[in-house]
Amino acid sequence: MYFETAGIEVALWIPPAVAFVISFFASMAGLSGAFLLLPFQMSVLGFVSPSVSATNQLFNIVAIPLGVWRFVKEGRMVWPLTLVVVAGTLPGVLVGAIVRVRWLPDSNHFKPFAGAVLLYIGLRMTRDLLKGRSSKKSHPTDSKDFRTEVIHAGVRKMAYSFNGKTYSFSVPGISLMSFGVGIIGGIYGIGGGAIIAPFFVAFYGLPVYTIAGATLMGTFVTSMTGVLFYQGLAPFYPHLHVAPDWGLGILFGLGGLGGIYLGARCQRHVPEKPLKWMLCLVLLFTSMKYLFPLFL
Repeated sequence: MYFETAGIEVALWIPPAVAFVISFFASMAGLSGAFLLLPFQMSVLGFVSPSVSATNQLFNIVAIPLGVWRFVKEGRMVWPLTLVVVAGTLPGVLVGAIVRVRWLPDSNHFKPFAGAVLLYIGLRMTRDLLKGRSSKKSHPTDSKDFRTEVIHAGVRKMAYSFNGKTYSFSVPGISLMSFGVGIIGGIYGIGGGAIIAPFFVAFYGLPVYTIAGATLMGTFVTSMTGVLFYQGLAPFYPHLHVAPDWGLGILFGLGGLGGIYLGARCQRHVPEKPLKWMLCLVLLFTSMKYLFPLFL
């Protein structure tokens, strides 16, 4: 099947199949999988115009809702954390979209940037694993242990309980971090969740079982804004493909819809560490593929 905006031809079953597999594993760590779909689209499918960022965010819009619903149903959605993430990343995504179109339209410039982002995420997650932070946390077995309860929600600090422990975070700190992440996510076309999730685990020590719903919800809201913004920018850049490829994005999204839902459902039965190591290896391999040509 030929996708005109993307300028590529690919079998109809490939986008949803690839998205399903990636999203299934990524969603267990609170990621939609968009951060791995972008390299697939650029390197395998040859989709390298600015439209690929908007298409990646369209994938998030279609893929995420069922997974978020699953986390809400199980009582694992920390709403105050979600609101802080959305409020911080939303303006950053808009700034990132402008940067992508105005200063990074050439894939030769964008690929090193994408590689640097992936490398940073991978190194942060690797550092966290080598410190053994994940192994110190218990793996809940009782379904009731997965429910979260908000203890305090203020403008400076928020706290919630999970599995008999209390976790807190600085609202201004996460807001500023979310804004910076939003800019990167807006450029990269991932909504920011793939970057901010490792921060929550590494810097604030929040359990992945509780941040997954918040990061996915934040990614959904910011991706919706990003797609609309890219679509609105398209008429001002007629010489570039800026708007998303709706057909390709929806196909990816349908595969991700099933993958994220099943991943959210299976998360409680899977230890964190093996999944995080798998994601780290994929991230580091992909980043090296993009960055290696710079040193030749």
